[in-house]
Amino acid sequence: MARLFLLLAAGMLMVSCGEKPQLITERIQYDVTIKSPSPDYDWWIQNLEGPAREKLVRNLIEKALKGEVQTHDYFNNPLDPKQVGYILHDTMLYRLQHQEAPYEYYDTLVVHHIEEADVLRIRFLEEWYYDPKSMQITKKVLGIAPVARRFDSQGIERWQPLYWIYTDKRYPASMK
Repeated sequence: MARLFLLLAAGMLMVSCGEKPQLITERIQYDVTIKSPSPDYDWWIQNLEGPAREKLVRNLIEKALKGEVQTHDYFNNPLDPKQVGYILHDTMLYRLQHQEAPYEYYDTLVVHHIEEADVLRIRFLEEWYYDPKSMQITKKVLGIAPVARRFDSQGIERWQPLYWIYTDKRYPASMK
């Protein structure tokens, strides 16, 4: 019995003397595509299966619209549910020019409703740790932003984070 106790104590000592995971970065931000851009890819490459993706996006939008989570704009200013609604019902004013003489300019108002299906990416803000012994990377999600594909007045594709939901109490205060 004493021998077993010594073996257990020695084993615990060896495990506790190992290196702790090292902080790689306090903040890293990147987009993850959640709907595959190509039907030729395997189903799991840059893709969440339809029902899982839809449930995730619906949850991020509904909680923001109901005020169940605090949301922030791109500059980390707090948003209320009404402001989130305005973001999801985007209105853009385009100044265009006629293609024929007299080549006058005219304004066109385009109202676009961002639907759940328009959210094709999720932007993450994370903290990363690395354990050199096991070569494991541990990530802590600090914030999540649904990202929708948008087109500017020249038809150029851009990806727009709609709003941030921070999952760590240190944020967004530490971002300023």
